[in-house]
Amino acid sequence: MTSRIPPQPAAPVSQLTVGFDLDMTLIDSRPGIKAAYQALSAKTGAYIDADEAITRLGPPLEEELAYWFPEEEIPAMRDLYREMYPDHAIAVTPAMPGAREAIKAVQALGGRAIVVTAKNEPNARQHLEHLGIEPDAVIGWLWAEAKAGALREYGAQVYVGDHVGDVRGARTAGALSVAVPTGPCPESELREAGADVVLTDLTALPEWLAEYVRTREV
Repeated sequence: MTSRIPPQPAAPVSQLTVGFDLDMTLIDSRPGIKAAYQALSAKTGAYIDADEAITRLGPPLEEELAYWFPEEEIPAMRDLYREMYPDHAIAVTPAMPGAREAIKAVQALGGRAIVVTAKNEPNARQHLEHLGIEPDAVIGWLWAEAKAGALREYGAQVYVGDHVGDVRGARTAGALSVAVPTGPCPESELREAGADVVLTDLTALPEWLAEYVRTREV
């Protein structure tokens, strides 16, 4: 297992720290994940409807594999998928509109931008490096409420994501939940889950963030 960057000291209350989900928030992972499932199907001979699988992005890999493999095979299929993933998924996965600008907007305000994702951390890092997106930290293998631990560790006041699981993670951490309906969850579902703010997509984040910081400092 590749270790993540050394933990940084918890941010002081006055320092802006914004967390971001990865899949369908910062990156449009559908082409890459579809290609990876197709490769896994070809390798194993198992039927996988990759088009259906990419409608359920967000939860951990094991939950999706359970649709296609017996329970006892899931650990081995998980490891095989992750091994094959970089060769099939990294190059074909684009950034979401406004992703780079959103990260830079946090940093331009003197803040830290961190990525907290359910994706396996080495593959998450490869996506970000390939796309030239440069957060201050990347923390993987965390889903829904489990994201709260990392958000608290880094002192995040805001968490941005596309899934109701991201909303739950933000609320568990006591962070402001900012949602974008760019993934599988529509705006109504995100609001019902308790999102504090819903933006059309990340292109709206820099303006919202500037206003958030301004009112926070008043």
